[in-house]
Amino acid sequence: MELIRNIFFNTDKLVENAKVKISYTGKFFQDGSEHVSIHYGFGTNWDNINDIVMEKTELGYQAEVQLLEGETFNFCFKNGNNDWDNNEGSNYIFPLEKVSTELIVLEDEPVSLGSAHKLRKSYLWSKKIRLAVYKIITYLPRIISGNYKRKLNGNEIN
Repeated sequence: MELIRNIFFNTDKLVENAKVKISYTGKFFQDGSEHVSIHYGFGTNWDNINDIVMEKTELGYQAEVQLLEGETFNFCFKNGNNDWDNNEGSNYIFPLEKVSTELIVLEDEPVSLGSAHKLRKSYLWSKKIRLAVYKIITYLPRIISGNYKRKLNGNEIN
């Protein structure tokens, strides 16, 4: 996904506590600079600042970054000559999404087998109800109209 010209991520959204691969094809890649690194931090105060040397590939300079907690992911690029690509002084800043914890089962919490039993039981009841509704819809009009024929030992009975 391209969020800003010449910067690509391997995901469609940036989520806290996840790894993301960044590809950079900006001015340092275009002018053939060697030794490009990404300088990054999190939040408005640039907490947890770190630098990673990026690997030069045919697709641009690439690096994998572990996203930490914060409202934003902030970064800029530096080459071996100490030149900076910092989005013309504004830095590259992207919002981070919080981790969705609704479906996460913590290891310390015991998993109740009763809930699985209840789910199975409710599934069986739903199948029985659907079958009963099907039979009512199919056979009730025949019984009411008198077009229903029952078979007893291979012979039809009216």
